[in-house]
Order: sequence, then C-alpha cells, then structure tokens
Amino acid sequence: MAIKGKVAVTYDNGNVFQHFGHSEQFKIYDVADEGIESSEVIGTNGTGHEALATLLADMGVTILICGGIGSGAMEALEASGISVFSGVSGDCDEAVECLLRGELISGGVNCDHHDHHHDEEEGCNCGDEGCGSGCGGCGGGCGGQMQILFEGPNAGKQVAVHYEGTFNDGTIFDSSYDRGEPLQFICGIGMMIPGFDKAVVDMKVGDMVDIHLMPEEAYGSADPEAIFTIKIAELPGSEDLEVGQMVYLGNDQGQQFPVKVTDKTEDTITLDANHEMAGKELNFKIELVSVD
Repeated sequence: MAIKGKVAVTYDNGNVFQHFGHSEQFKIYDVADEGIESSEVIGTNGTGHEALATLLADMGVTILICGGIGSGAMEALEASGISVFSGVSGDCDEAVECLLRGELISGGVNCDHHDHHHDEEEGCNCGDEGCGSGCGGCGGGCGGQMQILFEGPNAGKQVAVHYEGTFNDGTIFDSSYDRGEPLQFICGIGMMIPGFDKAVVDMKVGDMVDIHLMPEEAYGSADPEAIFTIKIAELPGSEDLEVGQMVYLGNDQGQQFPVKVTDKTEDTITLDANHEMAGKELNFKIELVSVD
C-alpha cells in the first residue's frame, strides 16, 4: 500500500494517546515512497472532538492514527477526507511504520454509545475481529496483517473518490464536489459504510457508478433503545434546548457523543442517540479519482 502525504498520530510522550477528543498534541509525519521524511509535534491549543478534524484537514493531513474515537469525531474526520486507524496503542513511530508496511489494523468507532446508560466499550474491544493480537493494533508487533473485509482490485489500497449523496427524493445530503476535494480512505477494510466500500473496491480509475443502498448497507436500522427520555431537572441546560436541535452529552469519562432532541414537555426531554442516517435509504454517485 503506497501512502504519501501527512499522517497524524495522537501523541503523549512518544506513545499513541488513547482519547482522540482530548488530544493535546499530535505528531505529524510527512511520508513518501521512501518512508518517513520528517516529523514534528504540534499542540491543539485546546481544540477538541469534531473541531480537531478541521485542524488536521487545514494542515493537509489525510490519515489519522489514534486510540479511542467516537462516532461523531469519526464522521467529522471522514467528511474532511481523513482516513482513520483507531484502536492503536504503543509507540507512535512504530505505528506509522506499521501503517507504511500495510500491517496496521483499524478498530473503527470504539467509543460509541447505544443506550441511555452510555456504557463505554473499553479500549479497542480486545478479542473482536480487527483488534489485532491483544489490545492495540500496533502495540504488540502490529497485530498481524490488515483485515480485508471486501475483496477486489482496490482492497487495502488508498483511494480517492469524488461522490454525491442523495436521498430518494433527490435531496443532496453530502458532496465532495461541493467541498472541492476528493475523499481519501483505505478501501475494503471497513472505513466506509459497507455498500460504499463494496462499490469502490471493484472500480477502475475514471469509473463513475450510481448505487442505491438500503439501511443495512449504510448506517443500519434505527435502534429504539437509543431513544430515551429523562427529566429536564436531571440534565442542566436542557431547559433551553429545542426540538430538532443536535447537542452533545458526556459520559463519566468525559467522552462526548451526539444526540438529537426529538420531543420536549414541561418536565421531560426526549433524546435520540441514533446516527442521523440510521434507517434511511441512500443513493451515491461515485467517481474513482486515484488508487495508490
């Protein structure tokens, strides 16, 4: 897998910092065919969570290596054209070397929340497929080879695509064309929603395809248990929220996750922690720009 450009790693005293949204430093690597050309450690100046995606994108970063990461931050990074390798621990330099050898495994969203108790998935879900040998993707000898989920000519390669996403009524909900730059990701390993990844893995540079995805090929069905009602008195500040508003809640460990206000009475407020695209059929026009 040829990787060129800037790679960012959440940084803490030489090791991969385990909470993306609370990263105070990143180590930024310039990589080319010959490997790592240079690196530097930069501060985040108090920036946190989804805003970090903008910070990294403005620096030209195209790949992030981190420990734990939630769905909101993951979506913001992907929308900024940044591919994410999560669930990684250990030495930062070694993690990047593993990436360049094609041996780094991504754990995907590993700080997500699906019920009103906000139970946290610990670390990188040891024992799950894609976690590697033991916790840490690269912490113990890189955890093996990259797990290919979808076979095809582009599997395991960094690709760049332009795309336009629409609902069935023709409304555009996302477009890389509007942002003026293609989306880059490692194809076939689950960085994208399944239907999107499956389509790109067999494409050739210059190809354009139109696909229609059912919910199970996109963001899944909505989970009724992710919709919960609590007393306004138990959630400080909720008295000022309005139906339709997106806000972030935090768990006991300071990690944040997005919820939408769906109902409100004089005494209670109802919040939906499902992904906003859950249960929706989606359409994509995809153009494969490059394969490295």
